[in-house]
Amino acid sequence: MNFAESETYLLSLGNEVSAMKLGLENIGELLAALENPQKNYLKVQVAGTNGKGSVCVFLDAICVSASVKTGLYTSPHLISITERIKVNGREISEEDFARHATLVRETAEQLVADGSLETVPTFFEQVTAIALNFFAEHQIELAILETGLGGRFDATTAAHSGIAGITRIDYDHQNILGATLAEIAAEKAAIIHEGSKVVIGEQEPEALEVILARCAHFGVTPKWAQDVSTTGGSGWLNISTGQTTYRIGQLGLAGNHQIENAKVAILLAETLQEYFPIAPADITKGLETAVHPGRLERRGRFLFDGAHNIGGAKALRKYLDENVHQPITMIFAAMRDKDISEIAEILFPKANKLILTRPENPRSAEPQKIAEIVPQDKRNDTIVTDSVADAVEKALTVSTNNEIICITGSLYLIGEVQKLLKSQI
Repeated sequence: MNFAESETYLLSLGNEVSAMKLGLENIGELLAALENPQKNYLKVQVAGTNGKGSVCVFLDAICVSASVKTGLYTSPHLISITERIKVNGREISEEDFARHATLVRETAEQLVADGSLETVPTFFEQVTAIALNFFAEHQIELAILETGLGGRFDATTAAHSGIAGITRIDYDHQNILGATLAEIAAEKAAIIHEGSKVVIGEQEPEALEVILARCAHFGVTPKWAQDVSTTGGSGWLNISTGQTTYRIGQLGLAGNHQIENAKVAILLAETLQEYFPIAPADITKGLETAVHPGRLERRGRFLFDGAHNIGGAKALRKYLDENVHQPITMIFAAMRDKDISEIAEILFPKANKLILTRPENPRSAEPQKIAEIVPQDKRNDTIVTDSVADAVEKALTVSTNNEIICITGSLYLIGEVQKLLKSQI
């Protein structure tokens, strides 16, 4: 398969969330048939509701600064599927992606043919296998793996990472992970196993109790982000772990909530100092230079943030309250399985003009349905569009040059807008 054919094949397996088959049997069989590439390097797995991607990119920037040969696997992507897989900060090439996708597909289909598997592995399972195999081929020393969904049955968990980070746990995907914070925390804490080294981000008591019980069950003594102290002023931030104090000019990722994620990344980096020569200067540089597209990302008049759950919406609202003083035209879309009413209640009051739309994703909520929950006093300033292209055109038409256009509610929306804007440059 060439790159276009590999993308088409993977997408034919179904939407990566709605077609996701939770469980480790298929991915385990697939990795075994590929000669278990994940056993060739140390692994850090990060789970959580909000912040896990930010922690991964912080840690990746730290390790690249320290000249640790590092692979990074994140999801979802915004424009190209190659964004998900990086070695030393560089995306996998389309040629390499196609080559590994072909190998993984052929291996999966052979497993079905000989009766080892009933069905071919899912989109996410195959992309995970592509990443792990690519990392082995490039002889990396460390893989940083962002959990896709949950933890207990997520394909990344089959890599059996020795180091686990758990960011803040909140409500999301309740139809899959459970209705309470304790149930959700149990799914995510399942990445902890005997021998794990664990870092725990700041948590609500209900979630923390579950995570600590999991650690105690395996005799693990975790490091806690709540034990890390911070002081700061205009243009500087000190983060002290007790082992080292890091003086940072400005975090590479915007928003005060990123301080919480930086704490987790620092504790993971200090854990990795047992294996690699990571200096305090590398940690500082990584925190200052990390980049995470689509998360409080400014491009001229556009502000992109994938606030796709309640916690993300609160973080965006706080950022807007503190940092944006111009009128805001908001383009909003969301997936049907999200808490759209609560997200809307948090974000919509900040919009001077609200434009509702839907990305080309089968899980997208109908913008007409979202319009039904818009407060009465906002309805005259609300526009419903049938496509992302129409939404962007309307936003540019109804807003002036000094206004901010905020694209939010879904990373799929952000990806489509960025792809559209890129094609117009």
